[in-house]
Amino acid sequence: MRIFGAVLAGGEARRMGGVDKALVVFAGRSLMSHVLDRLEPQVDQVLISANGDAARFAAFGFAVVPDDRPQGPLSGVLACLKRAAEMGASHLVTTPVDTPFIPGDLVPQLLLAAEAAPEGLAMARDDSRDHPATAVWPVGLVGALTEYLASGGGKVTGFTKVHGAVTARFSDARAFMNLNTPEDLAQAEAWVKGAV
Repeated sequence: MRIFGAVLAGGEARRMGGVDKALVVFAGRSLMSHVLDRLEPQVDQVLISANGDAARFAAFGFAVVPDDRPQGPLSGVLACLKRAAEMGASHLVTTPVDTPFIPGDLVPQLLLAAEAAPEGLAMARDDSRDHPATAVWPVGLVGALTEYLASGGGKVTGFTKVHGAVTARFSDARAFMNLNTPEDLAQAEAWVKGAV
């Protein structure tokens, strides 16, 4: 079993004012740095899912994989699944770039949950909701995901539901906190500083 990780950084970040969310500074470092620090020790290799000039991520030292055809997060998942499969991976674990608190046991917990899934697909869940973009995807899903996007599908939950995704439960709701807006960023900064 070879597990690759992919940081999904292809969004337009409209709610963050259109800036490159991956490079937004949080607690003194970029959001990308925070996510990579947590994800990299858990996987064999990391990919960055992003469109546009790949050079802006050169300092991180990981391959940047653009979408074949931008259709939201699933197009980034598909592009990275294809690349991971070419590089000999068996699974891909994805997480958005705006989730700097992902758990240190994210990958093993997702893989454990996936053992009960009919197609090996599992996503994170906290006490209140699912987090379908934080998931483990077997590379064998490349064909099905290609067909789903080609048919006009785009919702992550549309695909995960049809393919029997199960959930890996995590008790810390803040683990998957998305920093989508400047207000989210300020709240998370306050939390880190112990003010909340």
